[in-house]
Amino acid sequence: MTDRISTLISAFGVLVCTVVLAMSIGSGMSAPWIAFWSATFLVALYALVRDVRHLRAGQTN
Repeated sequence: MTDRISTLISAFGVLVCTVVLAMSIGSGMSAPWIAFWSATFLVALYALVRDVRHLRAGQTN
């Protein structure tokens, strides 16, 4: 159950980072802020992939 909750939180984090990154690009923020939100998005995406892989590995055993 905790694996599913972790995956759900990671998916929500990716969603939030996507929205904030799109807003920062659309509003014309400076390059350092866009780079910061891009890096944050990549970290959130990595966490989501890690959680999904962990969840799938647990279901096959």
